[in-house]
Amino acid sequence: MDDSDRDQTDSGRTDSDPTDAEEACFEAGIKFGALYHQFAGTPVSPESAPSLETAIEESIENQPFAESVTVEILAEKLREEMTGGYTELTGRFMEVEIIVDHEGVEVVTSMAMEDGYPLMKVESVN
Repeated sequence: MDDSDRDQTDSGRTDSDPTDAEEACFEAGIKFGALYHQFAGTPVSPESAPSLETAIEESIENQPFAESVTVEILAEKLREEMTGGYTELTGRFMEVEIIVDHEGVEVVTSMAMEDGYPLMKVESVN
């Protein structure tokens, strides 16, 4: 680290410190990582999907800076894939929106299938 990285701005931050917007985006990424890797593989059916949606939302909303989490498990797609009355939850069965508020910066993120992949992306930073 050279001396220029240590120079503080008027706000007390150094030039190399992440901005509030960068930290908010990082927080959103943490939420998606937890959501996806905690719940992927969970047995699910169209009948159990609503309770699983609620469990996922409430679980992730417990994390710091999570303002809201909306999970839609796509019941019709589940029906197409079921064997033995259920299937395993994967990204192809979910649409998700997570809103994070960190230091007054709101980040809206989403996950939906894109080109066969459950793509997680930043929709807006305000």
